[in-house]
Amino acid sequence: MKDVNLGVLLIDTEFKLIDISDMACRLLGLIRERVLHLPVDEIFASVPPEHRFVERTVLDGVVVRNHAVSWTHNQERYELLLDSNVLRDQSGRIVGAYIMFKDVTNLRSLEQQVQRSDRLAMIGQIAAGTAHEIRNPLTSIKGFLQVLRKTFQDQGMDKESGYTNVMLTEINRINELVNELLLLSKPKNVSFEEVDISQVLRDILPIINNEAILHGVVVHYEASYPMPKVIADRELLKQVFLNIGKNGIEAMVDGGRLTITERVDREEKRVNIDIHDTGPGIPLFVIDKIFDPFFTTKPEGTGLGLSVCQRIIHDIGGSIRVSTKGFGTTFTICIPYP
Repeated sequence: MKDVNLGVLLIDTEFKLIDISDMACRLLGLIRERVLHLPVDEIFASVPPEHRFVERTVLDGVVVRNHAVSWTHNQERYELLLDSNVLRDQSGRIVGAYIMFKDVTNLRSLEQQVQRSDRLAMIGQIAAGTAHEIRNPLTSIKGFLQVLRKTFQDQGMDKESGYTNVMLTEINRINELVNELLLLSKPKNVSFEEVDISQVLRDILPIINNEAILHGVVVHYEASYPMPKVIADRELLKQVFLNIGKNGIEAMVDGGRLTITERVDREEKRVNIDIHDTGPGIPLFVIDKIFDPFFTTKPEGTGLGLSVCQRIIHDIGGSIRVSTKGFGTTFTICIPYP
């Protein structure tokens, strides 16, 4: 149990924890001496029932093989493959059960990243090829509508002028969608340079604060000094932080707190920005889809914001991770520094 590179939990027929491996303690955030011989329900009392993967049914002989589950500890999300079964004595009587899991986070993350990159590349190619053809007629339509609106206004036709305003607003929405689609392809005219991330965050804090005030949200910024400079495009980084910050604010319907934290991982040579909200969290059945193009839970959303953010960060060798426990969500933007 001490040397095995697996998460292992042994429980008895009273649903008490009899033994646990070191790896299980590390991933689950438990201290072995404090949890041994305690009821499993008590050990995981702080975890919502729908997020627990150790259930009493394991003692009823329910066999589980290679069941994929997610677990979050210290803002780190782990992808686990879980097996469980009962333990019997020589006479076949059930005397307990085991839960065994292995960490496949890196494999799962790599697989998802490859699949998502393929989808983004395909959509980017389609977008780049069609955006020009979409924009040309839109420009003409917009121009003529503006002429019509001026005519209606001069002739006092307020009702017809209102119609043209609605149409012009919708055309602007289409243009914004085309712009986001274009960002899914390789961004053009990108200016890579040494960027001070702290300065980028300070530049956009007034915008985030204004958005937060509208939603009754308090913004807390935790700076870290000194922060190493990264190689990136300043404006694209602003777009990433603004998009994720705005998402966090909008997730808190009845107010809350948005915390932006700077961290430096000297060992991995990465700068980490945590954007944490106190909203309701992201459901497990949604969390794996949030970076997919066109997936959105907002009535007016395009489903491209997070896809574009991920593309921008991946292009500079970084990554975006998300963790949630059913109460609050943390997006971590990791960017390498030279």
